[in-house]
Amino acid sequence: MILFPAVDLKNGQCVRLEQGDMARATVFNLDPAAQAKSFAAQGFEYLHVVDLDGAFAGKPMNAHAVEAMLKAVKMPVQLGGGIRDLKTIEAWLDKGITRVIIGTAAVRDPELVKGAARKFPGRVAVGLDARDGKVAVEGWAETSHVTALEIAQRFEDAGVAAIIFTDIARDGLLKGLNLDATIALADRISIPVIASGGFASIDDVKALLEPRAKKLAGAIVGRALYDGRLDPAAALKLIRNAA
Repeated sequence: MILFPAVDLKNGQCVRLEQGDMARATVFNLDPAAQAKSFAAQGFEYLHVVDLDGAFAGKPMNAHAVEAMLKAVKMPVQLGGGIRDLKTIEAWLDKGITRVIIGTAAVRDPELVKGAARKFPGRVAVGLDARDGKVAVEGWAETSHVTALEIAQRFEDAGVAAIIFTDIARDGLLKGLNLDATIALADRISIPVIASGGFASIDDVKALLEPRAKKLAGAIVGRALYDGRLDPAAALKLIRNAA
């Protein structure tokens, strides 16, 4: 079970949004590379990064910040936001990103995901961000008419490394992970599922370690780390002891 600390990038800064709303952004660090170093020092083993501006623009917008983080830490990094074509996927993987996360294009262009997953085994994940059960796209600005399960099932046997399932209604609000919906998704597919959205406290870590959540590959934690609600050492110790 991997706990992924999140770095969300807006205007080159490390921020957290509430429910994906760019107008409700809190800046937590002006230096994303320093934030990445801090997470590495705390003992985290895998970094989750999102280019928020890129998600809206449909192309990378915070490349300098991402590249600075790659130079600053040795741990693997997964990156999402504005990755909508093979050229961008290849460019990020060449620069040292361990795994790209494809969201909007997974809805609009599933063949891109399948082709990339075949070409780069284990290095392509799909981000499914759900609002009332339906997947949102374009930086969550639009809601599609398909469910997370319908999209996830398109990629069975395609070689996708993981599905990152975010409950938008909880994201950034510290209400706790929506494990019921996440586990229900994980139980219907063979692709590993990572929980995201609403991580609030050590109770979420404990819930992730319960037998019913054993199919989950991990969870993403953001605001709870930044505002001190989650003690990294205590969380990581719990996970190590459960292994």
